[in-house]
Amino acid sequence: MNPWVCAALISIAGAIGGFANAVMTEDGLVLPKLQDAIWCPGFIGNVLTGAFAAFASWAFYGSGAGIEIAALQGQSLTTLRFSALAGAFLVGVGGAKWLTNEVDKRFLRGGIIQASKNQLTPEQCATVVVSAPREVLETLRQVHEQPADNGNAGTPFA
Repeated sequence: MNPWVCAALISIAGAIGGFANAVMTEDGLVLPKLQDAIWCPGFIGNVLTGAFAAFASWAFYGSGAGIEIAALQGQSLTTLRFSALAGAFLVGVGGAKWLTNEVDKRFLRGGIIQASKNQLTPEQCATVVVSAPREVLETLRQVHEQPADNGNAGTPFA
């Protein structure tokens, strides 16, 4: 089989994996948009990321890794097995899931800032924005356990 046809089939399988990830997400099939100053790539971003991740995986580690592009001639043949297509699908889902998680992480940080504006000083808020997730939890635990201005102690996080 022509190596470019193999590459296209691998990319299509990855794109289908990205599409499957988009369908499984909470938002479903939404178009790309800017929401609360956060770029949401939507299902199109998931499909493109899935296609790219599958192609990259195939080209780095699969049968595509052994193809010498400069030496390609009309007679070059490449084999393509179902296992490569299935692997491309899974890599597409995983690559798109990574993208989805990165966007969700930005929304969670924004939600933490909004929820803690009444309890944190501006300096603490600025620290929480750039902290690692474990440090964010620890900072919010400490703030929540301190007595509030009205004298009531906060309930610690579980």
